[in-house]
Amino acid sequence: MVDVIVVDAEGRVRDADVPLLFADDLAALRGDGVFETILIRDRSSRLVDEHLSRLHDGARALDLPAPDTDGLRRAITVAEREWASPDDACLRILYSRGRESGGPPTCYLTVTPVPERSATARRDGVRVTLLPRGVEPSTEQPWELAGAKALSYARNMAALRHAQRYGFDDAIYVSADGLILESPRASVVAVVDGSLTTPPRDEGILPGTTQKALYRVAATAGVSIREARMTPSDLLSADGVWLLSSLTLAARVTSVDCTPLPAPSAAAPDVPNLVSRAISERMM
Repeated sequence: MVDVIVVDAEGRVRDADVPLLFADDLAALRGDGVFETILIRDRSSRLVDEHLSRLHDGARALDLPAPDTDGLRRAITVAEREWASPDDACLRILYSRGRESGGPPTCYLTVTPVPERSATARRDGVRVTLLPRGVEPSTEQPWELAGAKALSYARNMAALRHAQRYGFDDAIYVSADGLILESPRASVVAVVDGSLTTPPRDEGILPGTTQKALYRVAATAGVSIREARMTPSDLLSADGVWLLSSLTLAARVTSVDCTPLPAPSAAAPDVPNLVSRAISERMM
């Protein structure tokens, strides 16, 4: 099995050892584009509708042409077929403005093994630190790309490196007025007053595909769900806090800035099980 599978937007498998991007592609020069990360489990891509919808929304936010979702579905099918392993895989869709010298947008898919850190976080949980975000994007500031999964991801990775430098596994952003926002690469969900609670989308956070799927399944299971503002004290008193993402799925937050969080009580919703159901019930 190869370590990287590359499929172009026309569904052709490309040699991963042969260069694909031009040197002046704006994905590389400026991070001018959007991307999606999709879990392949049992050789089937999960939550494809949600990811393609978010890709479309992100492209619109960046004034990119609408991606060819039908073509991407065909390319995803090819990528699934090329992934010969029963192990989980990470499928990424990259969609950039294309070459600085002109031409159509660039679009391709890659498939790689899921990083070991995802399985570790899922199994052991994560220790997080709270970081001020500084700039507060909102829907009233479209140039800040609130809610778009943009390729310009250096800031997110710098936040994670900072957290890891001080002995944490991950971070949670806090707004200037002390509100919980999101992780650099995950949604935050906590059990507050018996309800699954996530920050409102109008706070300038990325709409989480896994969080959305969790809420859909939780609602059908009779679990109380809501979007509501949360503070750090809400996390410390919550009956369980989770970081949700496409690859890790559900990682329990075990401590916040060195303050241990107790394990969820028997009365708390079983978030990992609900997430597992959510990614199984909706496939392409």
